[in-house]
Amino acid sequence: MTLSPLERAADSFAAELSRRRVARGLTKKQLAARMGFDPSYVSHVEGRRHRPTEDFARRAEAVLGASGAIWQRFQEYDELRQARTVPATRRPAPVGEQWLPPGTGLMVEEEVATLRYVDGVYRCVMRRRLYNGGIEPVTRYLVRVAVDRYPHDPGRSNRHHREHPLTFAELDLQARWRDDGRVESMDWRTKHDRDALKEAWLLFENAEGRFPLYPGHRATIEYAYTVAEEKWGPWFQRAVRMPTQRLVVRLDLPAELDPQVWGVEASLSAEEGPLRTPIERHPEGERVVFEWHTEYPQLHARYRLEWRFRTPPAAPTGTDDGDGERASDRMRAAGVVQRGADILRQPTRRFELPEEEDAAREAVDRLLEALERVDQLHPFSKGVGLAAPQLGLGWSAAVVRPPDRGAPPVVLLNPRVVDVGPDTDEQYEGCLSFFGVRGLVPRPLRLDVEHVEYDGSPVITSFEFAMARLVEHEIDHLEGRLYTDRMPAGMPVVPVEEYRDTGHPWRY
Repeated sequence: MTLSPLERAADSFAAELSRRRVARGLTKKQLAARMGFDPSYVSHVEGRRHRPTEDFARRAEAVLGASGAIWQRFQEYDELRQARTVPATRRPAPVGEQWLPPGTGLMVEEEVATLRYVDGVYRCVMRRRLYNGGIEPVTRYLVRVAVDRYPHDPGRSNRHHREHPLTFAELDLQARWRDDGRVESMDWRTKHDRDALKEAWLLFENAEGRFPLYPGHRATIEYAYTVAEEKWGPWFQRAVRMPTQRLVVRLDLPAELDPQVWGVEASLSAEEGPLRTPIERHPEGERVVFEWHTEYPQLHARYRLEWRFRTPPAAPTGTDDGDGERASDRMRAAGVVQRGADILRQPTRRFELPEEEDAAREAVDRLLEALERVDQLHPFSKGVGLAAPQLGLGWSAAVVRPPDRGAPPVVLLNPRVVDVGPDTDEQYEGCLSFFGVRGLVPRPLRLDVEHVEYDGSPVITSFEFAMARLVEHEIDHLEGRLYTDRMPAGMPVVPVEEYRDTGHPWRY
């Protein structure tokens, strides 16, 4: 079949794009992230299923540094597409030293986000170096402050912020603009004022004049605000809302509290998972700075650092009430969803295996990582388990670490009880989703469970005594049931402070 000149030009563009991408050692997904496009779009362009656009060509030229080759292929294609009979004046090629070409709007060349904790107060300082790649002056910049006291318990957090709303007065929002040694304070104007969310326009002006950011110019803005720990949970999240070249996130925490920090990321095309690169730890006297950075983050991606203090800050006498509030807060800080969250009462979805093997492996990896975190918080001599809903995941997956610490965790996918032994007993149980209490729960001494391997092969495993109790506890979670549902009517739970068998195995 003979191709038309237009089709040949589109093929030429796709071939040049692919050649330059491979030469730079980038996958289609990596190139898409740096360009701010969905990975499927790059695939479609290279596969000749989508025709290139001017914006796509400009970004590809700038990111791949193709010395004008990609841009030239696009112009050849575009001239044919426009069916021009006389060659028109060509658009200017992207400027080589710019990481993204003109016409793509406001861009962040570097963002450095720092959160510092001192004596129960968080101070956040955001610094962004901006480049105006658009065609109009920029006169304002939107900033957002969102707080979430209990990030893994939305219902509780919403109630808390309704009763204790964040105010602009306590934020003490301050901003300044800097360019070539010149520094100006920035006025700001409220856009949204809600209980847990504040949005404000930072204005490129103050009482003494205006300083708009013109096309082709750069400037640095810096703004800071303060939030007390009563309204800020153990998390710091950055969302990429415009093309960004470099993102740096820093946590500055007291060394005496022995902070432990981890991170997660998510995007429009991927569920939440661990950060792809490690967080760096830098001791600085009585402080510890945790720093993480990434280059060319994908648009609409979210990056979140979370932490817990192994040595919690001293609390006033009497603040640890009878329901073990501090114990549950430690588990919440480790990423475990707490009682009251809707997902703990919802049956989970079974995996279609082997088609959904990747999703199953990702869920199990997250469970095992969380299990390691909670294992550092408590001696768990009876063994410990964790089900997907306790991490906010709706999948039918759970992991159980046996009481014998030398044994590897048991992985359960799509588990269901197919037989139980005739004998039962009662033992006290705890749950990571309400760790401040213990309850006396009757369970069978033997349990036969059907579950599946990653390839979809069914397996039946028999569990006895402690493992039977642990496994049934986790299967209950997958069915939307808590251990309190199995307790005899009227039987109370026991506050952990009154429970006397912590650190001892169950007796059989």
